[in-house]
Amino acid sequence: MEALLQTITSINDTVNGMVWGWPALILLGFVGVLTTCLTGFFQITHFRYWMKHTIGAIIGEKHVTAHTDDKTISQFQSLCTALAATVGTGNIVGVAGAIATGGPGAVFWMWLIAFFGMMTNYSENVLGILYRRRNTEGEWVGGAMYYLKDGLGGKKGLKGVGTVLAILFSCFCLLASFGIGNMSQVNSMVKNINHAFGFPNLAIGVFLFIAVGAVIVGGLKRIAAMTERLVPFMVILYLIGSIVIICSHITEVPAIFVSIFKGAFAMKAVGGGIVGSGIALAMKMGMKRGVFSNEAGLGSSVMVHSSSNVKEPVRQGMWGIFEVFADTIVVCTLTAITLLSSGLVDLTTGQLSEAGQAVESTALMSRAFEMQFGHAGAAFIAIAIFLFAYSTVLGWSHYGSKAFEYLFGTRAITVYRVIFTVIVLAGAVIEAKLAWDISDTFNGLMMIPNLIGVLVLSPQVYACTKNFVARKLHGDTSLRPMLSMIPEIQAAQEAAPDGADD
Repeated sequence: MEALLQTITSINDTVNGMVWGWPALILLGFVGVLTTCLTGFFQITHFRYWMKHTIGAIIGEKHVTAHTDDKTISQFQSLCTALAATVGTGNIVGVAGAIATGGPGAVFWMWLIAFFGMMTNYSENVLGILYRRRNTEGEWVGGAMYYLKDGLGGKKGLKGVGTVLAILFSCFCLLASFGIGNMSQVNSMVKNINHAFGFPNLAIGVFLFIAVGAVIVGGLKRIAAMTERLVPFMVILYLIGSIVIICSHITEVPAIFVSIFKGAFAMKAVGGGIVGSGIALAMKMGMKRGVFSNEAGLGSSVMVHSSSNVKEPVRQGMWGIFEVFADTIVVCTLTAITLLSSGLVDLTTGQLSEAGQAVESTALMSRAFEMQFGHAGAAFIAIAIFLFAYSTVLGWSHYGSKAFEYLFGTRAITVYRVIFTVIVLAGAVIEAKLAWDISDTFNGLMMIPNLIGVLVLSPQVYACTKNFVARKLHGDTSLRPMLSMIPEIQAAQEAAPDGADD
């Protein structure tokens, strides 16, 4: 067993070094910058509009949260399922790991990649709606595999390229669902529950095996019903705990932000190392953990956003902006400030303090809460991580099932659900570092074909956004709405009542 794990680790390290090298990170950043520029910095210039029609619409517009009787889910359910998959251990364990390895400066790069990632995620969701279609069960299905095959593949001379990239994306997404969406999440749950309550790892794994299987067997409708109740509760609960700790160390907040910006540009090299290496490490860790957390660029959340009952692609794209904003700008930032105010990180050197070095990176936030609230704090963070990770497992089970469906057909989904549930047990006993490293690798593998698709199809995102802004914001009634790139679906959507897009 030990030899097998060493072999897996060696292979994974080699592949990880290639997929998370600077070329891939530059591509990730470039696509974010490009889509931001093409949409006129939509996340800033139309900030009030997308906030009003996302989080604001939850209260004021009943159709946003109303349950549907057909095979679709509501816009709010699609957001909660997507947030369930993104707001996970990456927001707690991932942020702590980035700071432990790259110093406080990693937080700045996490913010930056999230800022541009808002429009990457927006673009993915716009393309997802433009290229979605109904499957044999009458459900909307969409995702990177569809806009790669039909969008990229529809370009002259690129049919074969689009088909191959669509298959590769589906294969990588399938593997990623076992990594980022399963093993790493379960591993974090098990470690923290064991630390807080002393329950055996295998026993926790068996419980999760049952808890996960009972929900995913019911498909997207049951997953969405669970996540729309779980996500708001768990996020508010965690934010309250973090804010209490931050308020108790409020005088240290200015020093925390100074350490973040200094560390980002290695004004004081981490650990006395050379300045260039300090910047590179902070940048790489911030970007990797940022993507792990908000998934902008992976093309993952498109698969649930495409199941929404929305008509306008831009409407769903705005939920993608909010998803990244809530995940990284809000939750990850509070995690970072909480950890940096705890004393577990030396703000002068950017390294873990003596107390921080005595704790595994996966348990840093648990220790921070324990220092503030005693054993109740460790129990609190264990429960928070459990809820975050459990919801992520549910969300990613849907992503993996859609990739499996694309490769093997709708009837084969049951096979995937059985395999996914069994892998929960593996996540309970696997080594923590290996689980995270494998997840990083799978993320990078599925990110590359997706980003190629978004890059090539970015003119369509631009055209769709321009069309929507002209019609909905400037009142131009002469324009035909751009709802789908599939003619028969475009015609059907135009003929259907406006509903959620009023």
